[in-house]
Amino acid sequence: MSVLNRPYFLGEKAAHSFLESILWPDGAECPHCGVVGAAYKIEANPAKRIRYGLWKCRECRKQFTVKVGTVFEHARLPLHKALQAAYLLCSSKKGISANQLSRALEISLKAAWFLSHRVREAMRELHPTDLLGGESKTVEFDETFIGGKEKNKHAWQRDKKNIGGRGKEAVFSLVERNGKVRSHHVPSVTGQTLRPILEAQIAADTRTMSDDGGARIGHGRPNHQSVNHGIGEYVRGDAHTNTIEGYFSIMKRGVIGVYHHVSPQHLKRYLAE
Repeated sequence: MSVLNRPYFLGEKAAHSFLESILWPDGAECPHCGVVGAAYKIEANPAKRIRYGLWKCRECRKQFTVKVGTVFEHARLPLHKALQAAYLLCSSKKGISANQLSRALEISLKAAWFLSHRVREAMRELHPTDLLGGESKTVEFDETFIGGKEKNKHAWQRDKKNIGGRGKEAVFSLVERNGKVRSHHVPSVTGQTLRPILEAQIAADTRTMSDDGGARIGHGRPNHQSVNHGIGEYVRGDAHTNTIEGYFSIMKRGVIGVYHHVSPQHLKRYLAE
């Protein structure tokens, strides 16, 4: 049986109950006054335009649903279809396009595009406070370039101020082995733009790894090692950047094979995905 045959993917009542069980393990919480367990459910009645999952708080007397404060708030899409979209987006290794979501869920392209960006936005760490790495942990860092024309991939050799090529967007990523990934859309690949990210997001006692290009950025860190790709060195003991290269590979396969084009405006959301 398909995962998408589960009850909460097929009907509104089951979808609301499923989301409520996740977000309200201790009872319904009013988003207006914050009181838990003081609300009662209003039975749905399409004839009277009473929607599924409606609750009313006994304290502040305001109505709400479990969707308030989530990426599904204000969406006109039925909740069970929105849950299907979120599942398909999160379970597809290289992503899923808005066109494919539109066809699979029988919704408009605009609705599929908007919802997919909402889900991506929810994946982002908007205010990351926890440092990556730590004692006995390793973080790999490297930069890559997204988009642009194939003929311009070496254009940086003729334009030193725009390292990476014309029409390309620079991405700087930090990958903790067996841990989190943080990617940053940066204006340029220089020590001035990349070194502050390392200092702000990687713990001081972390072992860091980079290729020869990142050696100058990691210079000065006590536990930094690099491999020299320029001479054909890719692994030296446990010093390598294979983890982050694998991450870049999956990300670029998604851009090239699924999305085809990612605008600079929304690139940060695709990186979170």
